[in-house]
Amino acid sequence: MGISDLNGKDTRIQDTPFGYTMSVIGGKWKMVILYLLAEKQPVRFNEMKRQLGAITYKTLSSQLKELEADGMVERIEYPQVPPKVEYSLTEKAQTLLPVLEQLCDWGIKNHDNG
Repeated sequence: MGISDLNGKDTRIQDTPFGYTMSVIGGKWKMVILYLLAEKQPVRFNEMKRQLGAITYKTLSSQLKELEADGMVERIEYPQVPPKVEYSLTEKAQTLLPVLEQLCDWGIKNHDNG
């Protein structure tokens, strides 16, 4: 099913494969988090917060929980004091990396073209 498959059908966009994909990676921070993890993993929570900058702790925590629930991010908690938690991409998320690379290529080609 591609972009043009909705023509003439009574299908809501959220019920399509595209809608599912956007529910998993949509929003302001999820793609950025996935990109960061693709570049460097595993990453600890505070390190991720430093790298992302403007994101609040609460938002980062909720976005990571949603990505984990969707099977995109793996959270590993080490039983030590102070607690140590690391995040990395799952195999499912790894299959999205070629799409992220295509988005980067598009950005390279179009960034200065206004």
